Order: sequence, then C-alpha cells, then structure tokens
Amino acid sequence: MRYAGMAGQMLATLGLGVWLGMWLDGKTAMGFPIFALSIPVLLLVGILWQLIKDTNPNNKKRKR
Repeated sequence: MRYAGMAGQMLATLGLGVWLGMWLDGKTAMGFPIFALSIPVLLLVGILWQLIKDTNPNNKKRKR
C-alpha cells in the first residue's frame, strides 16, 4: 500500500517534464527537441534511483 501512488506520481512528473521541455524548446527555437527528450529522461533516472533506495532492504535505518 505504501507505493500505491508511485505510478501516478511518475506519470505526473514525466508529463510535467515533457511539458517543460517542449516549452523550453519553443523558447530556444532549436531544430532538435533536446529539452523535451533530456528532461524526462533525467527525471526518470532520478525517480528510479529514489525507488531503488526506498525499496532496498540494506538501506533501512536500524532502530536502536
């Protein structure tokens, strides 16, 4: 139940990343959509990194 909302958060984050990338590409008027591709990829790497850290049993804080 703890990770039930993770899919929705990932979709929202990636959607905002694509929107931000497209907006930045429109402002820079480049021929290749570099921001629309790179921002969501970087966000996805960050999300997956955090998910791995949260679910790794070796990283759980031990109670004293």
